[in-house]
Order: sequence, then structure tokens, then C-alpha cells
Amino acid sequence: MLRTWMPAPTRIDAKERLRAVAGALLGLLLTGLVCRELADTGAVWLIAPLGASAVLVFAVPASPLAQPWSVVGGNTVAALVGIACVHWIPDTAWAGACATALAIGVMFSLRCLHPPGGAMALLVVLTHTTDFSFALFPAMTNSVLLMLAGVAYNTLTGRRYPHVQAAPTTPPPDARFSSADVDAVLARYNQVLDISRDDLESLIQQTEVESFRRRMGELRCADIMSREPVSVQFGTPLQEAWQIMQQRHIKALPVMDRTQRVVGIVTQADFFRHIDLRLHQGLGARLRSFLRPSPGVTSSKAEVVGQIMTKQVRVATDDKPALDLVPLFSDAGHHHIPIIDGNQRLVGMITQSDFVRALYRAVRPGA
Repeated sequence: MLRTWMPAPTRIDAKERLRAVAGALLGLLLTGLVCRELADTGAVWLIAPLGASAVLVFAVPASPLAQPWSVVGGNTVAALVGIACVHWIPDTAWAGACATALAIGVMFSLRCLHPPGGAMALLVVLTHTTDFSFALFPAMTNSVLLMLAGVAYNTLTGRRYPHVQAAPTTPPPDARFSSADVDAVLARYNQVLDISRDDLESLIQQTEVESFRRRMGELRCADIMSREPVSVQFGTPLQEAWQIMQQRHIKALPVMDRTQRVVGIVTQADFFRHIDLRLHQGLGARLRSFLRPSPGVTSSKAEVVGQIMTKQVRVATDDKPALDLVPLFSDAGHHHIPIIDGNQRLVGMITQSDFVRALYRAVRPGA
């Protein structure tokens, strides 16, 4: 229970914190110096709620509550409401409460909700300010100068301010949610969020991508490979290798040497490469003739797997990240990747189907 009262850890680095601190310093200093020159002798030229506005403008410039209209409109409207309550309600306690509540309501209506506006309304009541010009100077003037300083400083330091609400983008066909889904959830949530809608949608999308990368990054070849793959030897007869492929419904066989190390791979394409596929007539007969062992000692055609196999075979170790195989399947055109262990011994095989299945499970956990 005590942990629920503890502040959440911040996810920003020291550089961003220093950026916010320096911005608040410069913004308030500029505002104070200018307004002091503009003010009459003895007049108020800087108001306390501006310190809270500076926190929003420079520390959380992406917040909807920190945008220019919220800063200027919120503080100005709240000052007007507070002054009106001083005139209407003689009791300070009642006037302060009503001024703050009414200021919140008006800011909601004008879409300029700004937390320091509540402090502005209360400040006006507590100081018993009755002159409506206070809303123009120092309230609005302070707010405008601070907002302009925020625009300049945030832009120069790489922060988008004003943080304009971006138009909803068309999601990709394979997206797991749409902009309409975000709007529906926000409508049900029915609370003010201190984050813009487009930022929220972007964060959700980036979180999904990060989650996918994490799940796929943790997968090793050993996690998705087919274990105990069927293999053949260099001297395995062609007919025997073909029968294995047909019986097991597989399209490739690793070729091993006597030390059980991979020396090549034989696929159905290797068999058909030795048959003229341009002539479809009699294809079955020509394939059977090619597979049939030649009588006698000599032969004019290939007789064993080692004579037709692909020698330049790409292999991967069982501890290799599965994502590293993407270029082999997508760019290099491979369909089968033999997997070896630290001793260069064959321990598995990954096909395109194995890889697609792993991708699907990463996208839809539990599938």
C-alpha cells in the first residue's frame, strides 16, 4: 500500500532535465525584465502563477495543457473570472472557491484548460484585485511573453512547440488498431489526459514495434528450428534421396560428410535442374530415368547426391538470433537454412514456414 503513494520514476535523462531548467530560467527572466520596464512604479509586473506555467511550457511542451492558447487564454480568462468574483462575492473563502471552479468551467468551454489558471483566479481573490486591467497587465502580458519565449526556446532545442495536433494517419493494412479505435477508447476513458491524442497513438504504435523487436530479438534459431532433420550422405543414391523427400514431404535434405558436418544441400530444384523442364511431355519418364541407377561401372549422368547438390550452402548456429535470418530468406532467396551447433554438427533445419510461424507468434502471443 505504501508503494502506491511513492512517485513514479521519471523516464527522461539528465540532458532533458537541464534543458527544461534552463528554459524556465530564461523564459521567466525575459518575461520579468520586459514587464518590469513596462510597469508603472510600484505596480505588480510578475505574477506567481507564471512559475507554474513555466513548468508546463518548458518541462512538458507536448502537453495539451501547455499549448499557447492554453497559457494565454487560460491565465487571462481565469484572471477575469477571479476579478468578477471579487466584485460579486464579498466573502473571500466563497469568492476563492467559486472563482477557481468557474475558471475551470470557462477554460473547459474555451478549450484553454491550464492548471495555473486555477491559481490565477485564486490569487486575484486573495489579493482582492478589482481592476479588470489586471487581466491585461500583468496576467496576459506575462503569459504572452512566456509563451513566445517557449516557442523560441523549444524550437531551438529540438522540441515541437506549439505542439500542433497532427492529422490522423492512415494505418497500414496489417495494423492491429486504427485511429478510430483510439478515439473510441478515449471516449470511454472520458478523462483529461496530459498528452496529445496523436502522441498517444504514436506511443502505442512504437510500443507495439518495440515489443515485437524484443520478442523476436530474444528468439534464437534453436527456438524455431525443426529438430532432428533428415539428412543424406554425399554418396546416397539419387533414387533413395528422392524417395525420402517424397515420403517425408520435404523439399530439401542437408548433405553430410563422414564427420556429420554439412557439406551441401540437395533440393527438388537440384533434381529438376538436370532435366529439361522446357519439355513438359514425358517429364515423369525422364525423372524416373534420371533417378534410376545406371548399369555397369561407368555412367554419363549423375548417380549420387554429392554430384547434384548445392555446395555453397548457408548455415546458421543454433544460438544465432532468428531475426538475423531475415536477409537470407527475403533477399538471398533461401528456403531452407541448416542449423549447426558449436561443434559444426547438424542439429536442426529452419524453413520459410518455420520462420513465418515464429513471426506470427511474435505478433500474436499465445497463438
